[in-house]
Amino acid sequence: MSAALRRPVEPVTLAAGPIRLVPLTLDHVPGLQAAAADGELWQLRFTSVPEPAQTRAYVEAALAGQAAGHRLPFAVLDAATGEVLGSTSYHDIVPAIARLEIGYTWYAARVQRTAVNTTAKLLLLTHAFETLGAALVGWRTDNFNHASQRAIERLGAKRDGVLRHHALRRDGTVRDTVMYSLTAGEWPEVKAHLNWQLTRQRP
Repeated sequence: MSAALRRPVEPVTLAAGPIRLVPLTLDHVPGLQAAAADGELWQLRFTSVPEPAQTRAYVEAALAGQAAGHRLPFAVLDAATGEVLGSTSYHDIVPAIARLEIGYTWYAARVQRTAVNTTAKLLLLTHAFETLGAALVGWRTDNFNHASQRAIERLGAKRDGVLRHHALRRDGTVRDTVMYSLTAGEWPEVKAHLNWQLTRQRP
C-alpha cells in the first residue's frame, strides 16, 4: 500500500456551522485588513498576521506557496454574512508520505474563543484525513505563543518536541518552534471530541 496522499491538495470550499473556508484570493485583502484591525493582531510579535500595508504581499506569498505545491491558503468567512474573519492554511504539504500541516491561522479578536476555530479545525482535519488520506497532520508554533500551544493541545494533538533556534520573528529575534502532530489512527477520537466541544461553545 502506498503511503502517499490519495488525492491532490487542491483548492476547495469547506463549510459547517458558522463558517465557510474558501480558497484565498486577492479579493480578500480588504476583508483580511479589517479582520486584523480587530485587535491590531499584527502587534503580536509571535504571529504571522500582516500589517495593513503588507496584507496584499501576505496574500501574494500564500498564493505563491500554493502555486509551488506546498501550501493551500483559505479565507475564513462568516457563513451568514460573507465577512472575512481570518485565515488559515494547509502548508508543508508532502504528498509522497501523506503529511501536511495546518498553520498560518489567525482570527479577528471578536471571534477568538468561539466555535469558529474549533469548526475550522474540524473541517480541515476531516478533509485531510478522510478525503485526502493524510497519515499525519502537524502544527508548529512559537515557543512564546502559549495560547496557540494550549489551543493545539485542546485538539488532542501530541507535542513532538522543540526545534531550537529555528525561525526568524518579525522583530528580528529567532524563535524556538514547538512541534505537534496527530495521526490518522488518533483522528476518530479527536473528531468525536471536537464535535463534543462544539456542543458546548458559543457560536
